[in-house]
Amino acid sequence: MAAAAGTTKISWRLQEFEAHAGRVCCASLGKGTGRLLASAGEDCKVNIWSVSKANCIMSLRGHRTAVECVHFSASEEQLATGSQSGAILVWDLEAAKMLRTLPGHKSGITSFAFHPFGDFLVSGSTDANIKMWDVRRKGPIYRYKGHAAAVRSLAFSPDGKWLASAGDDSTVKLWDLKQAKTLAEFTAHTAAVGAVQFHPNEYLLASGGADRWLRLWDLEKFCQVGALQDTGAIRCLTFSADGGCLFSGHADVLGVCAWEPERWLDTVTVGWGRVADLALCDQQLIGVSHQLSGVSTYVVDLKRVKRSAACESGAGDDDNVAAAAPPADAKAGGPRRNYERPSGGSDVGAPPGDADAERRSPEGERRSPSEDEADEKVSSAEIHNAQDYREIFQPRKAISRTPPGMSRPFPAPPEDGAADEAPPLFPEPATVGRPASSAPVQRAEPTAAARAERPPAPAGERAPPPPQIFPADRNEPTGLDLARFLSGRRGAVLSENDVLTHIQNGHATMRVMLSNRRKNLQTVRDAWARHGIKSALDAAVAMNDLSIVVDVVNIINMQPSLWTLDVCATSLPQIDTLLRSKYESYVQCGCASLKIIMKYFWPLIWETLRAGPSVGVDVTREERQQKCRVCREHLRNINDAVKSKAAQVGRHGSAFGELRMLMAQLDQHP
Repeated sequence: MAAAAGTTKISWRLQEFEAHAGRVCCASLGKGTGRLLASAGEDCKVNIWSVSKANCIMSLRGHRTAVECVHFSASEEQLATGSQSGAILVWDLEAAKMLRTLPGHKSGITSFAFHPFGDFLVSGSTDANIKMWDVRRKGPIYRYKGHAAAVRSLAFSPDGKWLASAGDDSTVKLWDLKQAKTLAEFTAHTAAVGAVQFHPNEYLLASGGADRWLRLWDLEKFCQVGALQDTGAIRCLTFSADGGCLFSGHADVLGVCAWEPERWLDTVTVGWGRVADLALCDQQLIGVSHQLSGVSTYVVDLKRVKRSAACESGAGDDDNVAAAAPPADAKAGGPRRNYERPSGGSDVGAPPGDADAERRSPEGERRSPSEDEADEKVSSAEIHNAQDYREIFQPRKAISRTPPGMSRPFPAPPEDGAADEAPPLFPEPATVGRPASSAPVQRAEPTAAARAERPPAPAGERAPPPPQIFPADRNEPTGLDLARFLSGRRGAVLSENDVLTHIQNGHATMRVMLSNRRKNLQTVRDAWARHGIKSALDAAVAMNDLSIVVDVVNIINMQPSLWTLDVCATSLPQIDTLLRSKYESYVQCGCASLKIIMKYFWPLIWETLRAGPSVGVDVTREERQQKCRVCREHLRNINDAVKSKAAQVGRHGSAFGELRMLMAQLDQHP
């Protein structure tokens, strides 16, 4: 355990503040400088903060369901946000506006990663899919299939050629982006893997998860070179700036480890709870955690943390090496290959040769209006602190990301009885972030400003093309060729009216179905306006059309305050049917509703039934008890279905696993 030296603390809490009106779902730090923080939650807002201050710089609005994942680009100029419904928004923080709405996934977003060179973004979801996006276009360009459960962590290699992914299926996968296939699959973990991180220079990958094991993988021989067991589930990983050690974050503790041989160099008790993200800032490590509606930031002084065997006391003590660690491959030791800068125009990519990655149309997957929740017309970026915004985001050609008054390291509070000394000054580097010596490769296309300042090619010479990372056919025109479509089989050109008539004839049945659905929804809306939500739900159920029920329940799910005991009693039989449906959107709707009922109404149902019958005549109480009995019976039936679904491995396995934990109360209080 690290001990404080003198009167200066090794770690301390920097800020603690209320970040949102509802529960905070996620928080992320900008990795370039460690001085920017994004938080999001159930209020559907994303707030941007300076790590050193508790005042919000900017609020981003555009999602209609809870925002469960946020991630900064390497330059901290863009931010990707993903919601519970699967929608993705990409924001331009410099321009304070939404840059792109992406169709997203069919269930909640769990992870993001920006490509280090190109304008590409990858996203992971509870639907077990990984999608590659070109943020300049609307629609995925690739979908990587291989995980059997939610994808919890994504990371690009420093040279931008590989992608690492990890998820609830206890596997770590390495993807070759150019060949569009799986290079390796690591299966040593025995529980969900929540963090993967590439070494900044060497062919080395780190992974950690709920099984409390931190594992290191050699990416030349694709074998394990180290394994250490931690005291808790590993939630975050980051390498030091020079790549000499690895920092791991879990409940209340920061671990510092080395490899070959693997050992714990230091352990620092920080007290940050379930840490959400880590970032490096000069000689300090920043951590962020959230609980309920609050966010807290913490600082660890890396100058006082042991980061090498030379400064470690008792380096030869066997206690620093995890007991029962699986033996590493003896052939994996020795010098390891470093990442190389991609050469422009060389090694042109080939079409995908493996079924693991599926080529997607730029139009993406078709989604119903109810699924595509992001609306560009209602999205907005509201600036709350104009001074900090100008200081951080406005200087486009010299972005410092350093808010006013932040030229010094984050000061530690003085010890009790100690003199309040000024914190030591560290020289501010010309480019805030990691030292230049630690960068594995120089970015080929770092930012739009750098591209604008690049000198033109000499006269008579052609500028080298950018490096080819993805298969060559990605940039070929796709979609409908109007000229070929309008031409007949024998070269005769059809009129636009003939084409329109031909298309409409093929969709006549769908038009009738959608027209009837619109009429039914209008009937439900009228019932809601006249008699309230209970009457509207009864009308939807009476129509014997699950699609109408799903539409109504989705609206209620967006505002949990609309739920009542009457609504629960009416909707539970429908939820049971939805959970057993073969349609994914129906299952998602049922899961969301059941979570709300178990969270807010099961305690009321249990307490009401435990109280027993009333003394005397109390009609209201008797009616409430009858409704509670009906709800309990339906919940028992649903519990049996959830148990069988939770045991299955697939895209819904993690969602039903969460429901299984919530419904464990039924087994405790039958």
